[in-house]
Amino acid sequence: MIDRSLLREDPEAVRDALENRGADVDLDELIEIDERWRELKARGDELRHERNQVTERIGSLVAKGKQDEKDEAIEESKELKAEIEDVEEEANELGNELRERMLEIPQIPDESVPLGLDERHNVEDRRWGFDDLRVDADEITPHYELGEELDIIDEQRAAKTTGSGFYFLKGDGARLEHALIQFMMDVHREQGYVDLFPPVPVKSESMRGTGQLPKFADDAYRLGGSNEEAYEDDDLWLCPTAEVPVTNMYADEILLKDDLPLKHQAYTPNFRREAGEHGTETRGIVRVHQFNKVELVNFVEPEDSYDRLEELLDEAEEVLRRLDLPYRILELCTGDLTFASAKTYDIEVWAPGDDMEDGPEEGGRWLEVSSASNFEDFQARRAGLRYRPERHESAEYLHTLNASGLALPRVMVAILEYHQNEDGTVTIPEALQPYMDGQEVIEGHEKVGESALGAGERE
Repeated sequence: MIDRSLLREDPEAVRDALENRGADVDLDELIEIDERWRELKARGDELRHERNQVTERIGSLVAKGKQDEKDEAIEESKELKAEIEDVEEEANELGNELRERMLEIPQIPDESVPLGLDERHNVEDRRWGFDDLRVDADEITPHYELGEELDIIDEQRAAKTTGSGFYFLKGDGARLEHALIQFMMDVHREQGYVDLFPPVPVKSESMRGTGQLPKFADDAYRLGGSNEEAYEDDDLWLCPTAEVPVTNMYADEILLKDDLPLKHQAYTPNFRREAGEHGTETRGIVRVHQFNKVELVNFVEPEDSYDRLEELLDEAEEVLRRLDLPYRILELCTGDLTFASAKTYDIEVWAPGDDMEDGPEEGGRWLEVSSASNFEDFQARRAGLRYRPERHESAEYLHTLNASGLALPRVMVAILEYHQNEDGTVTIPEALQPYMDGQEVIEGHEKVGESALGAGERE
């Protein structure tokens, strides 16, 4: 959450920032609640001071034997106690409401973020890998058709076992997925990341800590029933991103300056309800409800966070460079930032199989595979993530950053389309071949069952 002092000292700056984000927040009402809460806290302090004085006077009156005055003082003390209780009750109610309302305010964008209300105003920073493309987008079979032809992606059988938005990977498709996971983790281990294998279910408190709750509750899967009727004993959600458990593993702890920067990477399956758009967006494995991802999470000192953001972006890009996949970097505008982010770069890989309206000049389309974000102290305030600059100094909130390194389904889409050959096979990127026992080409598999037969053969 944002620092409450910003709301008190410069509300117009907060208002302008929220307007630039397109955020609908009743800031005036929030300011009124905060002012009333502070008045009640001050009144409570005054009443306790008065009661302490009355208590001292009672002791003095007892010593002097002034019974009547003592009884009056005792009655005054009781009245003050009752008023204190009323004031504290109202202050606690307002304090709880204030905390809940503060959780709904998005992060304040960094001054360097370009202004704009949606993705149309994002700024392309640079491209890589377009000087000598190995394929012509007009001659590429989309991954959803190629995956079916090679029998390495099976959406129909996944719909039967689980539902739409899920898929089976088979044979070389599954091996390619495993190879990508291990390859990515090896790359990031070279970059100084410490491996984690976190739990997949996470508590509501952890989801609040990173900013997924309360805003994105409808996009997540809650265990124990529907989102509205979850079992009280199962306050757990399926992990939407490893950012949640990894960031919150240090919740309410104080790290030391010597611990920072702290760099963790974690592979997890991730679960989200987003169904995507109708048409091409729902075909294949671009928008799905379950997907694998390697996540990079950083904990740093505040003064280092923007230098670290640039380094983090380069660390995620390295995966695509080694896979020889063309991509571009976008700097997100204020209106397209995620809820908790102060600044974000998106990495979009080029997938030549579908010619989309918003695709590049070469044809095909862009697929986001990573968002490298600096959250500054936004998550730290929500999760209680602090560090001590020096052992004798007071603890301060640290800064958190993360990036996908990378999201696997879309990387696989890019490999199947960009490294596709004229005969319908796929050349395995050289960097992945050691992870697939030296295999160089995916040639596909024989289909099984009657569905593999032609109409005449089935009869």
